[in-house]
Amino acid sequence: MLNHSVLEQKFIELYGGSSEGIRVFHAPGRVNLIGEHTDYNGGYVFPAALTFGTTMLLRPRSDRTLRLASLNFQAQAEASLDQLDFDPAHDWANYPKGVIVHLQQEGFVLGGADVLFHGEIPNGAGLSSSASIEVVTGYGFLAAAGHTDIDTVRLALTAQRAENQYMGVNCGIMDQFAVANGRENHALLLMCDTLEYKRVPFDSGAYRIVIGNTNKRRGLVDSAYNERRSQCEQAVQALQAAHPGLRLLGELTRSQYEASEQLIADPVVRKRARHVVEEIDRVLKSVDALQAGDLAAFGKLMIGSHESLRDLYEVTCRELDVMVEEALRIPGVLGSRMTGAGFGGCTVSLVHEDQVEPFIQTVGANYEQQTGLKADFYVCTIGDGVKEM
Repeated sequence: MLNHSVLEQKFIELYGGSSEGIRVFHAPGRVNLIGEHTDYNGGYVFPAALTFGTTMLLRPRSDRTLRLASLNFQAQAEASLDQLDFDPAHDWANYPKGVIVHLQQEGFVLGGADVLFHGEIPNGAGLSSSASIEVVTGYGFLAAAGHTDIDTVRLALTAQRAENQYMGVNCGIMDQFAVANGRENHALLLMCDTLEYKRVPFDSGAYRIVIGNTNKRRGLVDSAYNERRSQCEQAVQALQAAHPGLRLLGELTRSQYEASEQLIADPVVRKRARHVVEEIDRVLKSVDALQAGDLAAFGKLMIGSHESLRDLYEVTCRELDVMVEEALRIPGVLGSRMTGAGFGGCTVSLVHEDQVEPFIQTVGANYEQQTGLKADFYVCTIGDGVKEM
């Protein structure tokens, strides 16, 4: 992580002037500990904010000009706050632009600014670099406009809307919500349909969260994601015969689902629905396990989640499966699973602190031997949501 004085120096090299008036904001990345592909089915997810993420330096201007740059990408953008159309040449900078557009549509009066981003989240890893940029942008621009009590739930919804409508990415609410509302040493139990949430203490004791990045580029994810969503909608239609008015699979308890599962004629659609209902059940059980201090039970639920994503929802891939299998061979690993949309990206494992180094060495070597890809590992702590530094 680059310290603030280094970042300020880079800012001044780029935009001139002095450090006076520069404000520094930070939004984390996130990892979903359990509860995958439940969000768009109106179910529970269980994400946590990480301590690394996106830092944004912002210095207000006296005019309506917006200048955006990043230490991670070549592309820069300059535009008027009154003319922020999507521009392919602006590349990554369309994410912050979209949030500013949507804040202005909601009636917020914002001023021009020079902005520099520095991201520590590996792109394409599935740790929410885009949500981190969106949320830090919204928070920083609202703060610069004089708003002191920023509604982080509303901010998450604005950021999601910007990604859906401005960027054209049909994401759920989880990423932006976790980035905006995380708290140190707590995970978020979030009901995606109603946005009811509670912060659950995550006391991992002698265990560490280790994220393994497969570095497998995720090719299939959009088409497969749309196909899974459509299969879940088919399941809901079939189940409406027993449950009139059913909108989302997340509205059913596991026993209600099991009593009417035979109404789903297509065996593949039935597998998809079973994953969703059982995964929601696993999320609730995992919260109970944490509150009882039973990390071993939590680890078993993580393993069950991965097996279901592999066998019922079919969104893992060989690389993810190899990484999880190798992780579970290491003594002192309580659980491991894929996290994110699947077909590549990352795994998350709960590893005893004495085994973290052997875990990284051994899993890394065995993974590379079997897949030909070199993995990256991040030992994580759970941090706060968006804030001014």
